[in-house]
Amino acid sequence: MWAIRNQSPIIRHYKYLEHSQFFPKFNLLDIQWKRLRNIINYAYYYNTYYNGVFKRVGFEPNDLRTPEDIKELPILSKADIRKQKESLLSKGYAIDKLYCAKTGGSTGIPLTILRTKECMELKKACALRHNQWAGWRIGEPIGAVWGNPKKDMSLKGRLRSLLFSPVTYLDTMNLCEAAVVKFAGAWGKMKPTLLFGHAHSLFLLATFVRQLKIHRIKPKTVISTSMLLMPKERSTIEDVFGVKVFDRYGCEEVSLIASECEKHEGMHLNIDHLFIEFVKADGTYANPGEEGSIVVTDLLSTAMPLIRYNVEDVGVPSERICSCGRGLPLMERVVGRRADYFVRKDGGLVSGISLIERTLTAVPGIKQMQLIQESIDKFDVNIVIDSNFTSQNREDLTNRIKQVFGENIGVKFNYLDRIQQEKSGKYRFSKSTILNKYMEDMTRDIS
Repeated sequence: MWAIRNQSPIIRHYKYLEHSQFFPKFNLLDIQWKRLRNIINYAYYYNTYYNGVFKRVGFEPNDLRTPEDIKELPILSKADIRKQKESLLSKGYAIDKLYCAKTGGSTGIPLTILRTKECMELKKACALRHNQWAGWRIGEPIGAVWGNPKKDMSLKGRLRSLLFSPVTYLDTMNLCEAAVVKFAGAWGKMKPTLLFGHAHSLFLLATFVRQLKIHRIKPKTVISTSMLLMPKERSTIEDVFGVKVFDRYGCEEVSLIASECEKHEGMHLNIDHLFIEFVKADGTYANPGEEGSIVVTDLLSTAMPLIRYNVEDVGVPSERICSCGRGLPLMERVVGRRADYFVRKDGGLVSGISLIERTLTAVPGIKQMQLIQESIDKFDVNIVIDSNFTSQNREDLTNRIKQVFGENIGVKFNYLDRIQQEKSGKYRFSKSTILNKYMEDMTRDIS
């Protein structure tokens, strides 16, 4: 009713995606390849920025003979988008007629992406499809654990929410016992079937629910997104709520990138709408099972093309085939954001999330932890503990960090009541203020 009233094609797009997901892989790759050639051709002829970039590197649309030929084009960074601004807008588009998406990203510096209504509807339809994988159905209420929730209080916005999916929010900017009790009360009245939110925020909610012995929150399914879902967090959420977690990966700039299906054998890549590369530090592609920076080309965005956009996350491609029967290829997992990596004295990089998980599961008494590297030989450990944490645990944790980074590393502990979120409502478990300079130096050396 809402889609017909507003002449929205979202249901038509959704029905096609429900059908096309079971196309054989080679058919989906063929569709992706045609769309890749189209966006490259469009950017060359209708976008000032890309026309200049292509000519600077001596690349024309006909030079794209295979998907791998896209490696001849430079990678687009967040800094490039901020710097170029209007020159990234294609000819024939007016800013005031486009939809604006803003994100702070891992740096906290705003990034603005412009899209057409058609592009937005296609991306929303894809999200609907992946929600269905988890067992949710259109119209069923949602309980969202989210930071700074955006609520459209206009009559049109409230009507859309009522028809598509009424939502009750637990604001992660104020996640405390009182807020959880209030959320449980709202849950009891609305009875959502889907519990949706940031991975760590869902874990904290599950912890509160267990401690407070709350029984009202009974989702049919749980979708985790926006942050890495660590094994310990997944098991806690599933144990407390008694249902499987469906992990999802995406970003504001290109929307949904990958998602688990009901088989939980990896994350299906959204090749309907994206061309996704896993690029190693030397510019070559990562093999299945290897880590690589996730570089994405948006196949839908003509108003502001994003070609070879560095999401600044690290993932692991897969050659496995999911038993669900879908033709969409798999990614093994997301390892972490580039900003979450630490630098060793010998130049090696260490995944902050992996280090956090390794220490959290091995050292008792830690409720939350955040590692911060401000110099090559010093770490700050922001830590929230319980009564089981002892001086021996502290020594054990220090030794585990030194085993990775060297005996001469300084480790300073800061005891907190809670780890504060970013402005987005997400949690950062690891921060390295020296990583960007290291990566710049390494890139310069390779060049």
